[in-house]
Amino acid sequence: MSSYSVGMEIVEDVVIVRAGVAGLTTSLGLHRLGIRSLVLESSERLRITGFAFTTWENAWKALDAIGIGESLRRQHYLMSSIVVASTFLEKPTVSEMSFKGHDIRCVQRRSLLETLAKELPIGTIRFSSKVVSIDESEDHFKRLYLADGTILKTKVKIHFILFYNFINYRVDQQLEAMRISKAAMDLNPNSDSSLAKVFDQGFAPCDDENVYWFLTWTPATKAGDALHPMTPEISQGGCSAMEDGVVLARCLGEALLKPGVEDEEYERIEIALKKYGQERK
Repeated sequence: MSSYSVGMEIVEDVVIVRAGVAGLTTSLGLHRLGIRSLVLESSERLRITGFAFTTWENAWKALDAIGIGESLRRQHYLMSSIVVASTFLEKPTVSEMSFKGHDIRCVQRRSLLETLAKELPIGTIRFSSKVVSIDESEDHFKRLYLADGTILKTKVKIHFILFYNFINYRVDQQLEAMRISKAAMDLNPNSDSSLAKVFDQGFAPCDDENVYWFLTWTPATKAGDALHPMTPEISQGGCSAMEDGVVLARCLGEALLKPGVEDEEYERIEIALKKYGQERK
């Protein structure tokens, strides 16, 4: 399957908005099935949000399914445990979570995104491509209008929304406002620093040169997932994103690879997206 032009429009079977972990995983999953997709990224290059995250066994199964698990394993240490200091509790604690017997590693986000991107055919990712509006009035197709005047017509539009990391934002605010000294960022849970009383802190080795250290601010009140994301040692946000990508690619593959007229294909796509939602729910 490939793209083609109709007048001023470019027609694509699948358009994915944003070249993040989920978007690139979905695109690579589709590529492995022989289905072309176009990934739109508004920035000029891959957007690296965050340094690293803990990849659990469910993520490695997803990476193995799209054929890049082994190359990433060779770049990152197998972890035996992770150390976390919780300083916001009434009685601060330091704990070690054992990972013995499990395939868990601290993966650099840049390595993951670059590996995903390199496995995709040239031209799959279109940088500096900002979507300004979407027209879904036509029954079987959606039209995406880009800032540069390009019009994309597609059967399937997948929009991966980038949520700003509220926790990291508040940490930056606190560090700037309080002008924390190096000593105040010590992993000592008994520190008298007012900042130390509102954080989970931890660290994990990634490879021969890098250690991932995280600091998670704990707000006084919480409402909705955006205000209480899973902390880095759990890291199921990134892991689940990879699972999402693999499952979504498989569901769409079942719909797009079967022969049939346009109406039948559209119905299969709708069924595939509902199936994906039910499976991931």
